[in-house]
Amino acid sequence: MSRLHRKRNGQPLRDAMKAGGWSIPKLAEATKTVDPLGRGVSRSAVGVLVTQGSSARKRCRIRTAWLIADALGQPLQDLFDMPGASTSTEERSIADDRQHAAGPAA
Repeated sequence: MSRLHRKRNGQPLRDAMKAGGWSIPKLAEATKTVDPLGRGVSRSAVGVLVTQGSSARKRCRIRTAWLIADALGQPLQDLFDMPGASTSTEERSIADDRQHAAGPAA
């Protein structure tokens, strides 16, 4: 499953929270109201995404990012980046293309 990366070590998240007067607990609670399942994002998950330092988490699930962005009223792409293709994925792709181009083994 793809995970989104927070932009600039979470600075846009912190800026959006500050601009809206959001605390971590208030934002976590607000994610429940935008979640169709009503579960939202836990306080600890919000906390590790917005914090800096060794306890910070740089990536999260798409669902988590969407709920946080929606609760903040911000476009997802302003707060999170899609991960780039990994080297191993690119290498597999190239190898698969070469094998496909060569045709079936005789």
